[in-house]
Amino acid sequence: MDMAVVNIGVIKQHLIDPEICIRCNTCEATCPVGAITHDDRNYVVRADVCNSCMACISPCPTGSIDNWRTMPVAKAYSIEEQLTWDELPVELTPEQLEAEGAGAPAELPPQQAALASTAEQITEPEPGTVAFNSAQYGATTPPWSAAHAYTNLYPPKVPTTATVVGNFNCTEAGYENQTHHIVLDFGAMPFPVLEGQSIGIIPPGGDANGKAHFARQYSIASPRNGERPGYNNISLTVKRVLEDHQGRPVRGVASNYVCDLKVGDKVQVIGPFGSSFLMPNHPKSHIVMICTGTGSAPMRAMTEWRRRLRKSGKFEGGKLMLFFGARTQQELPYFGPLQSLPKDFIDINFAFSRTQGQPKRYVQDLMRERAADLAELLKDGQSHFYVCGLKSMEEGVVLALRDVAQEAGLDWDTVGASLKREGRLHLETY
Repeated sequence: MDMAVVNIGVIKQHLIDPEICIRCNTCEATCPVGAITHDDRNYVVRADVCNSCMACISPCPTGSIDNWRTMPVAKAYSIEEQLTWDELPVELTPEQLEAEGAGAPAELPPQQAALASTAEQITEPEPGTVAFNSAQYGATTPPWSAAHAYTNLYPPKVPTTATVVGNFNCTEAGYENQTHHIVLDFGAMPFPVLEGQSIGIIPPGGDANGKAHFARQYSIASPRNGERPGYNNISLTVKRVLEDHQGRPVRGVASNYVCDLKVGDKVQVIGPFGSSFLMPNHPKSHIVMICTGTGSAPMRAMTEWRRRLRKSGKFEGGKLMLFFGARTQQELPYFGPLQSLPKDFIDINFAFSRTQGQPKRYVQDLMRERAADLAELLKDGQSHFYVCGLKSMEEGVVLALRDVAQEAGLDWDTVGASLKREGRLHLETY
């Protein structure tokens, strides 16, 4: 491990608990100094980079990130060690620390303080360049009017069981890139969820080393009163993974397992997770949803809940606006149902990046085309923005919001800070 060894005593080493981590990548995406990395099995923290800024603590849906060990600086756990762990090591006793010649830890040891200072210097932009960190604008608190979310009711060591009651291919038949709509029923087991939350599914069997598979995280695509209203069930939007983000052939362990489930099959479920990516309950609030592919799951949940409220005749809601991107129309989940929604209920904008004979269009392109409408929403303190999909879209989307704000004469630093502080801009990318 590349870390300067100085005999200054001990550090509070930041560690991730592999037993309850659901590998959602939130911590790595949030870390402002690149201290977190991962392999196929574990997420780990680099002791020589972590500056104890705590930015990753709040967004973690399981609390696995909030673990610390008092360690002699010279014997801090390397990332190579951490990548082999199935559980966290025990805390060293005072006697063990004393035997190592280490004294009591300070609130922030000098080395960590120095690392923090160094990290801040590293993240400063070079002269003549403009640095833009989209993640800094993502809220970690929910909207003020959001309902209370229950989380971690069923941890990895004590999962609950759900029964498959539906499995539908919700993209056009005949295309290899299938996306399935899966419905799970929990029977008499309590499993309260809100729009924007997620669950983990544990695939059966083990990896090449004989170790049990970890749970994979999926956003819930149904509203709080169930996929079928009044029933204790939820739905998921799951794409059959046949290649990685670089286009290399690979068969996703969990995605293929889930897409092949039959009605009546039993699955092991943990969660629910998430306490910030939640929709506002205030009836006059506006919701702008920006997503790609299976990032549509929480957007479907929010839209369906608003649709049910409107259908009741007792709800006069604010505006709904959707920017939805996919490679082609045939691969777009829920394309048909979305087309049938009333135009006075939701403003839908589709972007397709691989339509033959047509130029590539992305969600941020559509956002710029609708700049006038988005600018009015940015001026309104009741507007909430949700971004979900591949990590590669995040920067382009937030940059588009910044450009829309600036073109409308708004100060983006002020607007962006307000969106984050008030829980009105949520980024959930992977």
